[in-house]
Amino acid sequence: MTATHPATPARTTAPAPMTHREILEAMSGLLLAMFVAMLSSTIVTNALPRIVVDLEGSQTGYTWVVVATLLTMTATTPVWGKLSDQFSKKLLVQSALVIYTVGSLVAAFAPSMGVLIGARAFQGLGVGGLTALVQVVIATMVSPRERGRYSGYIGATFALATVSGPLLGGLIVDSPLGWRGCFFAPLPIAALAFVVLQRTLHLPVVKREVSVDYAGASLIVGGVSILLVWVSLAGQDFGWLSATSALVVGAGVLVLAAAVYVEARVAREPIIPLRLFTDRTTALATIASAMVGVAMFGATVYLSQYFQLSRGMTPTHAGLMSVTMVGGLLTSSIVIGRVISRTGLWKRYLVGGSLLVVVGFSLLGTIDHTTPLWVVGTYMTLVGLGLGATMQNLILAVQNNTRTADLGAASSTVAFFRSLGGAMGVSALGAVLAHQVRDSLEKGLAAMGLSPTGGGDSIPDLASLPAPVRALYEQAFGDATGHLFLFSVPFAVASLVCILFIREVPLRTTLDVEDTDAEVSS
Repeated sequence: MTATHPATPARTTAPAPMTHREILEAMSGLLLAMFVAMLSSTIVTNALPRIVVDLEGSQTGYTWVVVATLLTMTATTPVWGKLSDQFSKKLLVQSALVIYTVGSLVAAFAPSMGVLIGARAFQGLGVGGLTALVQVVIATMVSPRERGRYSGYIGATFALATVSGPLLGGLIVDSPLGWRGCFFAPLPIAALAFVVLQRTLHLPVVKREVSVDYAGASLIVGGVSILLVWVSLAGQDFGWLSATSALVVGAGVLVLAAAVYVEARVAREPIIPLRLFTDRTTALATIASAMVGVAMFGATVYLSQYFQLSRGMTPTHAGLMSVTMVGGLLTSSIVIGRVISRTGLWKRYLVGGSLLVVVGFSLLGTIDHTTPLWVVGTYMTLVGLGLGATMQNLILAVQNNTRTADLGAASSTVAFFRSLGGAMGVSALGAVLAHQVRDSLEKGLAAMGLSPTGGGDSIPDLASLPAPVRALYEQAFGDATGHLFLFSVPFAVASLVCILFIREVPLRTTLDVEDTDAEVSS
């Protein structure tokens, strides 16, 4: 009556591995979803100068149209990763697509900068889900050794969205649809992704008891947001060393301290499990990802502004210039992904990629409003080659050292810090850009006997300015953009140093770490 048969459950614990065809079919909807997530930022990049002029915004508003999405994406990435351990991963990806669609529709009809920034923040909730869940789902289907092969598809999708986004965005802005069309364009692709996922993605729902740490996520992003607001407003609305600055910085630090306490002592399953950082690879790769985030988002956001405001390009022409960087990213992500999958070795490519990022950003730090465009394009290609070899492979290195039970948390933690680094980088670099442009304009206009309007923070319609004033604006934006990349170089160097100290472990051919240990012991 009480007899048990222990052999029975053992047969059901290891599902049959998926064939290559089954994996590709399942990935088709995932790659469409990833494409939509990447397109949400790249298609808007070349529209931003026109958007800010049309909605009478400022350089700070320009920055926060990007930062708002990055912040909410950062906040929700680990939450989505946790939810994937409890609910259907397909349903979660589809839910993220719906959230993204609603945010896009509100952004498309936004009557002011405030509404647009709010819609972009809501849009980021969906982008966070798409970014985290695609990585988690693929990791549950494919071993780390084989994942290098499939990460090439992810890199290609990322590159395609990055290439087509600025081009498509530029064409739409220059068409009768205007910049609002940029928010409508991805919606048919999101709908297609929803349908394809329904037909092709069939994964078992493996539930485990989870506790979502909403308090930790809220405190982390709240503290970071307070500091980013300080970076954006200090020097304009109040002094860097004023009492207001001290109050804002103090509040941000206190909120972050509370977040650390919650993560370490209170949360049953913290949004960022601090125990993951006892693994040296995870700790160093996470820091490197944050530094790469600063470099990557800084390049894509402000290069478009440089081409339009300093070099007088149309949005379409500015989109064509981005092909140089993304072409390098596309080439290195596909080629290196396949090489890593074949050899199982990855560190040398991370080191080489991060070194190219350092060199590329150092060279971009020398550009100004007169630099030949072919020179700028060459420097951008170097950055693209470096980013393509670095971004996805940092996540791969962490996944290779992580148990399946922690895969969602580890993958989303790396993505979390990369997005966080991007948000901090865009905000800080935007503040530096606004400060330097304002100083240059004040000096130049004073020499002409004129005074700046909008405090130097407004973005003018260059076509409506007198030729001497327009030339002054173009020079100010061009020279300040070069300085931005010099500010980015130390972050790229920090990423390189972290990667140098990562210990290389050849990619395992099993889905879980314990399986590898069992093979070695036998």
